[in-house]
Amino acid sequence: MELSILTLCYLVGSVTFIIGLKMLSNPSTARNGNLLAAAGMGIAIIGTIFLYEEDGKRLGNYPWIFGGILIGGVIGTLAARRVKMTAMPEMVSMFNGMGGACAALISAVEFDHLYKNYKGDDLFGLSEYVAAGHYLTIIAGAIIGTVSFAGSMIAWGKLSGKIKDMSFRGQHIVNLLMLALVLVAAVMSYQYQTTYAHLLFYATVALSLVYGIMFVMPIGGADMPVVISLLNSFTGVAAACGGFLYNNKVMLTGGILVGAAGTLLTILMCKAMNRSLKNVLIGSFGGGAAASGAKKDQGAYKEITLSDTAVVMSYANKVMIVPGYGLAVAQAQHACHELEKLLESKGVEVKYAIHPVAGRMPGHMNVLLAEADVSYDKLLEMEHANDEFPTTDVVLILGANDVVNPAAKTDPSSPIYGMPILDVELAKNVIVNKRSMKPGYAGIENDLFFQPKTSMLFGDAKKVLQDLIGEIKNL
Repeated sequence: MELSILTLCYLVGSVTFIIGLKMLSNPSTARNGNLLAAAGMGIAIIGTIFLYEEDGKRLGNYPWIFGGILIGGVIGTLAARRVKMTAMPEMVSMFNGMGGACAALISAVEFDHLYKNYKGDDLFGLSEYVAAGHYLTIIAGAIIGTVSFAGSMIAWGKLSGKIKDMSFRGQHIVNLLMLALVLVAAVMSYQYQTTYAHLLFYATVALSLVYGIMFVMPIGGADMPVVISLLNSFTGVAAACGGFLYNNKVMLTGGILVGAAGTLLTILMCKAMNRSLKNVLIGSFGGGAAASGAKKDQGAYKEITLSDTAVVMSYANKVMIVPGYGLAVAQAQHACHELEKLLESKGVEVKYAIHPVAGRMPGHMNVLLAEADVSYDKLLEMEHANDEFPTTDVVLILGANDVVNPAAKTDPSSPIYGMPILDVELAKNVIVNKRSMKPGYAGIENDLFFQPKTSMLFGDAKKVLQDLIGEIKNL
């Protein structure tokens, strides 16, 4: 009876994961979808703690279990509540890394169980006692989870500015050799004498840790959103391995969903950048000087004053706002929404153009604007926004750079050539708010800033928007 109830708990958890993921596809239901999936996970956890039995024995160790849940819950809650929107990509990377580490630890524990059972036999390897599929699940979870953990920590360091890009000639060849060593050590840990299997298993884990670091280190900043998505899929696959090991349906379902969703998102983001995944992993796009492309004489740019900007926007029929990482850094989303409402009170139509890879992670700009209660109906995806730019009077670019760079269409020598961009140059007027003329995250100079239609409005996005609101009110 209790087993049936536990199975029902797992079924409920699996169904809520699927329904919750579906609800995440729509902003109006996303919050409830997240809560629904969390509730399903809670039911599965409680069911496992109190109903799971093996050989007639319950889990026990309740003080340790609930102590861990309490400590982790408090740390997670405080971290999530205090994190700034600019640091959200770093937090996503860290949480993802913790998931990978958890999956790797599960594999390590299961390997130790096998090793303790057969460590006294020096003549044979684990292959004589353990099914190949079972051991493959253990070692795959260890390798993929460790790579995800190490890679996510490096991604966290890069996004937070604590770790710089590092690459050297032939690094990708070294990485491939390192991966080969990981696979060789994994096979040997299964085939070699049981006495040495323990050392070979942890050598595999150690090599995977090094590989995970070297895997992400050469990848440039502009490709970080793709890398985060890819590592997220790794964590899902590693978790699914744990589901196989324990014959746990809810763990298996959750891992498969995360792995599949992360893989699909990675493919979609590569498509949005017009690049293959292979090119992302070996191209080092945005990785320092190599990504900056050839320098050329762009001519002079022109500035615009706040008062002139206020006049141009107040008397426009349609204004399109393009948010970027500069908006997130300045925490200017609320000021942006206030500007939107002020312009609409004057009869101006205001919409937002969202590029798929704007910001530092998938959906970064959508979440940022949702925090300021911007209506999702006003957020246009790239294809729809590009249809409306020719009829737009003013485009206001707030901290976006590479996603509006015309070099993607006009300069074959540019690293971003071929990447779909927002066609802001088709509007009648383009106003760009930046702190300075420094290149963006990809390290590439932007041709848009020097075009006749473009005017530069320098300064911190939040202060500029607040001052702009004051100017418009005084008209």
